[in-house]
Amino acid sequence: MLMIILQAIAGSALGKFGAAIGAGIAAIAAAIGIGKIGKSALESSARQPEAASGMRTTAIIIAALIEGACLFAILVCLLGITR
Repeated sequence: MLMIILQAIAGSALGKFGAAIGAGIAAIAAAIGIGKIGKSALESSARQPEAASGMRTTAIIIAALIEGACLFAILVCLLGITR
């Protein structure tokens, strides 16, 4: 399997392969971060149900910021692939 990957990379620059890996890592890291935010928001809502709406709003805002950073990282990686 590794030999097939190395042969595929040999025709193109290693930078393109690295950019593709970077885009994948950025997406995975964002998914993990948003998952942790969701977990924490659910746990805190279970402890204090009266404050759930404020925590939900905060969790949505933080998740949107993480998603924006992830999309920026993926865009930078995709620009690296096309050059």
